[in-house]
Amino acid sequence: MMLYKLIFQLGERFRNPSIRTWFAFLKQSEKWSINELEAYQLQQLKALVSFAKAHSDYYKEKFAAIDVESFSNLSDMQQLPLLSKQDVLDYTEKIHTNYDFKKTFTATTSGSSGDPLVYQREEPADSFNRASIFRGYSWHNVQPWERNGYFWGFDFSPIKRFKIKLLDALQNRFRVFDYKEKAFQKFVKKLQKARYIHGYSSMIYQSAKLINDKNLPKPRHLKMVKGTSEKIYDSYKEEIKKAFGVPIISEYGAAETGIIAFECTEGNMHINMEGVIVEAIENQIVVTNLQMKTFPIIRYQLGDYIQLASKNKICTCGKAHYILEEVTGRIGENVYGKQEIYPSLYFYYIFKNLSSKHNIKLTYQIIQKEKGILIFNLEENLTNTNEQKLRQEIHSYFADDIIYTICPNVTKKVGTQKTKSFISYL
Repeated sequence: MMLYKLIFQLGERFRNPSIRTWFAFLKQSEKWSINELEAYQLQQLKALVSFAKAHSDYYKEKFAAIDVESFSNLSDMQQLPLLSKQDVLDYTEKIHTNYDFKKTFTATTSGSSGDPLVYQREEPADSFNRASIFRGYSWHNVQPWERNGYFWGFDFSPIKRFKIKLLDALQNRFRVFDYKEKAFQKFVKKLQKARYIHGYSSMIYQSAKLINDKNLPKPRHLKMVKGTSEKIYDSYKEEIKKAFGVPIISEYGAAETGIIAFECTEGNMHINMEGVIVEAIENQIVVTNLQMKTFPIIRYQLGDYIQLASKNKICTCGKAHYILEEVTGRIGENVYGKQEIYPSLYFYYIFKNLSSKHNIKLTYQIIQKEKGILIFNLEENLTNTNEQKLRQEIHSYFADDIIYTICPNVTKKVGTQKTKSFISYL
């Protein structure tokens, strides 16, 4: 373990020399009061807006009439215009600042909901983001250099697989490349020495299901199971806890915003207030990245519906950071009925109602290939009673404007990329 710690720290010092300073800061600031956190946010916001106005052609124009020095509280930021995903793609070059940063990295978004974005991120901002992740790990008594299993997209090219394995070995990491019995049993054997696992929640769930169904040896030393990049369905949680012995926790963020929230040991997702300001405008998340100056992200419409907890909600873990109750769904995906158009958010409410009102927890993926027709693919089998309750919920949202088929016992394909709860071919 000491060897991996040394390799990790050497790599860290070479790539992210400021990360230890940021981590020390974040461990101190996690003890701050909400007033101290908001005062820091206001200070960072004013500095960011001033910098962007001075060094970015895009913001120089957008903020021409803004006097940021007059901002006395965070609500004043509502004077700033919103930034859409299309704006970011259309004006990438103009948004970049002209300041000569000592060290930058090229960053790329996944492009899973549109065209990928390529931009520059300075070393302090990159290090802050990594330090934010490691602070979240520390809440679960995890060190990043400990043995870990990684559930992420993979490529079947032999050369790429070899490179991935080499990089994984340097990081004391291993991953599942396929679910064929021999390969998967080898992966499960490696899990016995792992201290944490992380990655796509759908892949973690699929592995948990196989371990439970085949009665394979369960890992005994895991301290954290972290799902990211995908929705964590209620139906995942029991299966994962049964297989791995600890509950799955959530990390929420995006490449361009950095880490937005991380779940604590009490099950609450604390907003990373030192790194972002989160607004909810008509339940749509708007994010300001307080640390990145090469490519300022200010009042950015990320594209998710969210639910914020009341500001009066206090977590028993002791941290004052505001709480993100839930990421409820993606914005802008439409469901086409025979006559009307509906938001795909309806699916979230259908299955949330089944879980909260009837304790029916289902893993689902809905497909639309024709207007007025839906296919509900479910991993679980359904009793007649449960199917009837599902039909009642579907009818309450779509009435007779939708023809649909319910297909139980359908396993979603996992592995190469994020899985989506709704896929439309229209």
